[in-house]
Amino acid sequence: MNFSNITMSKRIRRTPYTDKIEECGVTGFTVVNHMLLPKAFSRSTEEDYWHLASHVQLWDVSCQRQVQIEGPDSDKFIQMMTPRSIKDMHIGQCLYIPLIDENAGMINDPVLLKLDNKKFWLSIADSDVLLWAKGLAVGLNLNVSILEPEIYPLAIQGPKSEDLMVSVFGEEIRSIKFFNFKVFDFNGEQQIISRSGYSNQDGFEIFFSGYDNGELIWEKLWQHGLKYNISAGCPNLIDRIEAGLLSYGNDFTIKNNPMECNFENYIKDLNHEFIGKKALEKIKLKGVTKKIRGIIFDESPCPSCTIPFPVFSKNKLKIGEITSGIYSPKLKKNIGISMILREYSDVETEVIIETPDKIKRYGVINLLPFTK
Repeated sequence: MNFSNITMSKRIRRTPYTDKIEECGVTGFTVVNHMLLPKAFSRSTEEDYWHLASHVQLWDVSCQRQVQIEGPDSDKFIQMMTPRSIKDMHIGQCLYIPLIDENAGMINDPVLLKLDNKKFWLSIADSDVLLWAKGLAVGLNLNVSILEPEIYPLAIQGPKSEDLMVSVFGEEIRSIKFFNFKVFDFNGEQQIISRSGYSNQDGFEIFFSGYDNGELIWEKLWQHGLKYNISAGCPNLIDRIEAGLLSYGNDFTIKNNPMECNFENYIKDLNHEFIGKKALEKIKLKGVTKKIRGIIFDESPCPSCTIPFPVFSKNKLKIGEITSGIYSPKLKKNIGISMILREYSDVETEVIIETPDKIKRYGVINLLPFTK
């Protein structure tokens, strides 16, 4: 692998699977949470999209770091971090939760795993939640221990993922409900496996414990997956955008609040105390000035959205920008995710998109996920 575009150091961490990823012909990485995340292989994005929709892929998502919160006050502490109520959460459940600051700005949008009544993992997107959590724990004077455990997630995604996982871990895999997890043995070690993943397909995530055995679990899954046409992969941009899966730091940041990000269903009950409660209540009462929306737009397949595409109203007012955009071979249209001024965010509102190839493309506002 040629790392000419990335200066490697201990600050950019390899994973237990990086050697295997290189053997599979990875052609590009990005860095998330100070760790390598594969971004491309020899197939085109569209070829990868169709493979993911038909077969099974093995993804190195070790960059999806865990922030472990344990101790007598752990449940109280987690509840202070999020406006989403966790009072009815059961052991073995996963919850998608917004983390907000004192101004109701989004810190992160992790998946919360409840390991027992006093032990939780935050499976985070790309921001320094570990440091935020440590600071809060000191400031709130709560009895918790906070650390980043040696956990290196693997994602098994695609319609054949269940059969592959059953062949390795047994029939009990089929009993895992969506956004729940169970514990399985691998090589004498207990491993958490959830039915979840950053795709629009059925799939699982193995929260693999033990760096030294990383290649062993990769090889086991790979060998069993050959009959299912397994391939190394990574989060697919077409699949992600179609599903309306948001990317923290790209589609929204700390400058945005949960209401702007369409998280209303997660914050209906605000009866508990949490950081940013007064600010969020004020926003709910006053309303927001912008909303995340999908956009469907015409013309030839749009260029790569490495720089946001400006979005204009029919009267040429800039009303937002597409932060994630690509051509959808299923919808046979270009699609994008954009934070749009509220008064222009109604479905079917006509907009104009300017792409770097200087083409003006006409489109309409759509809800997420894309359904037509």
